[in-house]
Amino acid sequence: MRVTKFEHACFTLEKDGKLLVVDPGAYTTDLGAPENVVAIIITHEHPDHFDVTAIGALIAHNPEAVVVTHESITRQLGKVIPHQSVEAGSTITSGPFELAFYGGTHATISESMPPLPNLGVMVDQKLYYPGDSFFVPDRAVEVLALPASAPWCKISEVMQFLNEIKPRLAFPTHDAILSDVGKQLVDNMLSNTAQQMGVTYQRIVEPTDI
Repeated sequence: MRVTKFEHACFTLEKDGKLLVVDPGAYTTDLGAPENVVAIIITHEHPDHFDVTAIGALIAHNPEAVVVTHESITRQLGKVIPHQSVEAGSTITSGPFELAFYGGTHATISESMPPLPNLGVMVDQKLYYPGDSFFVPDRAVEVLALPASAPWCKISEVMQFLNEIKPRLAFPTHDAILSDVGKQLVDNMLSNTAQQMGVTYQRIVEPTDI
C-alpha cells in the first residue's frame, strides 16, 4: 500500500490502482478530488473529519465510491450519497481493502460535552488509525496513524498510546491546530519516545510505500 498524507486528519491509501480516503474534513484544503476512490472512511462527525462538501466532490468524481461510517453520520447523508453503516466489531471489504472497525466512542473533551460515536479503522490488518481516540485494538499494528495534537489529548497520552501499540512505523496526524514550531516540537518529542521503543517515527511529506 502507499500512504499519502494531507492536511490535518486526512490521508489516502492506494492499492492495486484503487484509493481509500480517510477523514476528508474541513481543515483539509489540499486533497482536491482524486479519482479511482472506492471508499471514504469517516471516523466521526466533527467537522474537521466530516465535511459534506468534500464528500460531495469526491463522489462527483467517483460515483461508485461509498462512504463508510457510523450510523450517526449515514443518517445525515440522505439518498444522494452512497453509504454503508458500520460499528465497532464490523469487518468489511471495499475494493481491494479489508477494513475492520474498533472503539466506538470519541475521547473525552470535557465532562460537559457528551461523547460522540467514533470508530477506529484497521486497513488490511496492517495500518491502524484510531480517529479521535486512543483505543488499542486486539491485534498487532504495523503502521500507526498517530493523533499528535487535539483539544482532547496531551502529549503524555500520545506517548503512552504509542508505547501501548509499538508499531513498526508511526506517522503524525490530527495536527492542523499546531504551528510549524509546534509541529517541530511534537515531532522532536515523539521521535525521541519512539526511538526508545524501537519504533520509527516519520512525518509523511510525500507518497510513501508502507
